[in-house]
Amino acid sequence: MEIIHWLVQTLRDNSAIAIFLTLGVGFLIGKLKYKSFSLGTVTSVLLVGVLVGQLDISVDGPLKQVAFLLFLFAIGYSVGPQFFRSLRGSGLKQVFFAVIMCVIVLGTTFVVAKLFRYNPGEAAGLFAGAQTISAVIGVAGDAIQNMNVSEAEKTDWINIIPVAYAVTYIFGTIGSAWILSSVGPMLLGGLKKVRQQTEDLERSMNQDPADSDPAFVSAWRPVAYRAYKVEGDYFNSARTVKEVEEYMETLGRRLFVARVRTGNDVVSNPSGDYKITKGMDVVLSGRREFIIENESWIGEEISDPQLLSFPVEQIPVMIASKHFSGVTVSDFRKSDKTYGVTIASINRSGTDIPVLAQTRLERGDILTLNGPAAEVNAAAASIGYADKPTTASDIVFVGLGIAVGALIGAITLHLGGLPVSLSTSGGALISGLVLGWLRSKHPTFGRLPEPAVWIFNNVGLNLFIAVIGISAGPTFVSGLQQVGWLLLVAGIISTTVPLLIGLLIGAKIFKFHPAINLGCVAGSRTTTAALGAIQDSLQSTVPAMGYTVTYAVGNTLLILCGLVMVFI
Repeated sequence: MEIIHWLVQTLRDNSAIAIFLTLGVGFLIGKLKYKSFSLGTVTSVLLVGVLVGQLDISVDGPLKQVAFLLFLFAIGYSVGPQFFRSLRGSGLKQVFFAVIMCVIVLGTTFVVAKLFRYNPGEAAGLFAGAQTISAVIGVAGDAIQNMNVSEAEKTDWINIIPVAYAVTYIFGTIGSAWILSSVGPMLLGGLKKVRQQTEDLERSMNQDPADSDPAFVSAWRPVAYRAYKVEGDYFNSARTVKEVEEYMETLGRRLFVARVRTGNDVVSNPSGDYKITKGMDVVLSGRREFIIENESWIGEEISDPQLLSFPVEQIPVMIASKHFSGVTVSDFRKSDKTYGVTIASINRSGTDIPVLAQTRLERGDILTLNGPAAEVNAAAASIGYADKPTTASDIVFVGLGIAVGALIGAITLHLGGLPVSLSTSGGALISGLVLGWLRSKHPTFGRLPEPAVWIFNNVGLNLFIAVIGISAGPTFVSGLQQVGWLLLVAGIISTTVPLLIGLLIGAKIFKFHPAINLGCVAGSRTTTAALGAIQDSLQSTVPAMGYTVTYAVGNTLLILCGLVMVFI
């Protein structure tokens, strides 16, 4: 008993230990799965925090707000390029859909909250959990603090938010994934039919109208290098490198001659007019699905460590050049600036999209390029900015960005006697959006490595949630009794109705392809778990093409909708 008393007192005296304990145990539980069921990290951290909070631990200081501002800035930074780029051009159709979806989500949750007579805190928690937008916990709390009500009411409303969130979040996540991956395809014609339509779309998008080269069929396959002894009849007369590569292209394979060896002399990246004759050894490079073919017309394949041991570079490159913005993968590979280079993957706003011949590239996309170091670096210089792995982050960019954004968000306008503002959290989000977009246009500043963004995003949010859970712990049980289990029903309605309406609108009004429709609905609701379930169900990554634009718009608007939910 003395040990337990000492432990409890130590946690009370050192709240930092309690926070780290909550994070560690919460992340551990969040990783656990039973079949396809998982609580997820955020819910697990919240519930562990509530449990630890039963020890009546006080967490003082600005830690909660600092962590939340870092999280919101990281969200904005990640989706900023896609958000602003989508406001013009071919993405507008998906933007309009995402805006309509956000209005439907807000309207549905508002009506449910009114029917169940929920106060602003309960309504905000319902919105945050049912729509799986955890950031609303913070922005709604900030909004309530600015309301013209008593301090007691503010405290009660803010404390009930995490309770309502915890009750509704689980179905918000699992239910969304099930509805969009199972019910959704049934509504759109049946799973078998939608799978076939998806295969047809993928096949049509992989056709190059110039030469029908199917070189880009999957973003998930690596680039390979293979060596051959030149002894086939094709080489009875000397052939140039250009002739060999053009011949392989007529066979439907985009391959390159990476090296040539004569005796003991090895030539790397031979020029187009370099002549290849019998007796030489050559190394071919290309995407694995096309280089693993019968190349008996060249000669016998050889395993030669000396010939195959040479520097090959694979680096992420951010598209910044207008020349490569809006072009298809097919046009990209035909450019004289990308000779010898293969796209291994395309990442847009943190989501990998399929590498198909007709996939359009956009400024801010991260291409993973593979090829000989000299050619990859030359291509990177023409495309934009080589985003090579680094551990350095531009903290000046982060610190001033959050400070300026929060200051702007703190400005309060009085409309009809009602104080209205973006709040410091809304300001940080907008700042992240703008600065993330500016970096996509001028990628020489504001460098945040992906691991740093992950830390700001995941640890920032969960640190905030941990403090929320610990602080709400003493009143959580009474709060749960206050909202009652009918809140679970309210959450199911608030989650399900917008998804079903969205699918019907996407199919009947916007005429989206079924796979794109499912991706658009998932993106508008910012439910990444649902995107994974959809892709597994359709056995294709095509739905991601409807996810990126709508995710960027939805992630921004739904957070701001949290403010609206409190005020209305």
